[in-house]
Amino acid sequence: MFSFRLDGRAVLVTGAGRGLGRAVADGLNELGATVYGTSRVPAEAEQIAERYGTSPVVLDVTDIDGAAAVIQRLHAQGAGISLLVNNAGVNVPQPAFEVTPEAWDQVHQLNAKGLFFLSQTIAKQWAAEGIKGSIVNIGSQAGIVAIEDRVSYSSSKAAVIQLTRSMAFEWGHLGIRVNTVAPTFIRTELTESTLSQPDFAATLLARIPLGRFGEPDDVVGAVAFLLGDAAGLITGQTILVDGGYTIH
Repeated sequence: MFSFRLDGRAVLVTGAGRGLGRAVADGLNELGATVYGTSRVPAEAEQIAERYGTSPVVLDVTDIDGAAAVIQRLHAQGAGISLLVNNAGVNVPQPAFEVTPEAWDQVHQLNAKGLFFLSQTIAKQWAAEGIKGSIVNIGSQAGIVAIEDRVSYSSSKAAVIQLTRSMAFEWGHLGIRVNTVAPTFIRTELTESTLSQPDFAATLLARIPLGRFGEPDDVVGAVAFLLGDAAGLITGQTILVDGGYTIH
């Protein structure tokens, strides 16, 4: 039988200070992983480190060179990271007619470009040392179907899905697996105010056959599965945690 435990593995979770990132980090910690959670804010990075008993990781995914330097420092410190969860992301909701170049660049810089180059940096390290690592990208159902006012976000998450396939294809011979978890709307402290709007919530719930929004644990389970040995022959895939939203 496969175990879903992650004892003896170290994982880097980007954007772990709050919301879904914190829930994922907590869940992986409970499964025995040593968690290094990142934040762009030094004080928050300190709090994350105290929460998991690891060293602070101040990391801005959009700073390609700076992020690479952080990864090198962690490696030099013997962190032994063999798992990566690319959770950090941003959404700037705008109707298609109102999307600005600045908002477009902000979303794609973090959600797609930063995600790729952080993955590249870590995968190069794994390749050099023969580490068969596993990467899970946090995508979105918006990368599969169109959602109102999310042109920039949706296109960035569609990019994540294709990046996942491409990285999995090129790095598979090294034993490096890359997958995506693509959730529906998830209830966190960051989304509660939006999902509590009656009309908006009713419109969305009407599109979800299971009739509810996601909870963080719904996503944690999928992430943990893909990171671990039970998913040892799964790579390049996108698992939709969407309650059936994308069926139609």
